[in-house]
Amino acid sequence: MAEVTRVPLQPIAKGSLTKLWIGVIIAVLLAGGIAWAAQPGVTRVSTITAGAGAFPGETDVVFVRYTGKLADGTVFDESQDIPLPIPDMFPAGAPLPLDQMVPGFKKALVKTQKGGKYEIFIPAREGYGDDVPPGGPIPPGSDLYFDIEVVDFMPRAEFDRRVGMYQQLMMQQQQGQMGGPEGAPPPPPPPAE
Repeated sequence: MAEVTRVPLQPIAKGSLTKLWIGVIIAVLLAGGIAWAAQPGVTRVSTITAGAGAFPGETDVVFVRYTGKLADGTVFDESQDIPLPIPDMFPAGAPLPLDQMVPGFKKALVKTQKGGKYEIFIPAREGYGDDVPPGGPIPPGSDLYFDIEVVDFMPRAEFDRRVGMYQQLMMQQQQGQMGGPEGAPPPPPPPAE
């Protein structure tokens, strides 16, 4: 019988088996992360510029500047700053009460911070789905994309209190311009700054 060429087995270097298992675990975790990020049905928030401080609560009113787009890049909505003449009462931006937003928008905004800029993806099932107004700019079943800057946020109770104060000031101004109720003294002049 002919002898088969022998190849001597080399011992495995110390720690090589551990490194092999760590590499396998990292590869599995990386593949899982890529698969999760590529899921079409999950609301995602990508940070463009990090914000600072606390995160909004689920019932807060968030003041944002945003542009909403469809998958093909068509802009369907852009925010407008509220033109309030009273400084220090409301921040700039459009006020959005989170408890009245579509589920995906609420899920996304509670992951943002004041001063941050974000890209947000909301799948159709967490946006408007097929329940969109007829003839509106958003077709049924559309995924939504937003570029958002979070200006500030406040609790809903504080927002409602400030709205009440604003309404009172407006009523006082209107009464002052119309001369006030008959027999009423004129309103006092505004305080000097």
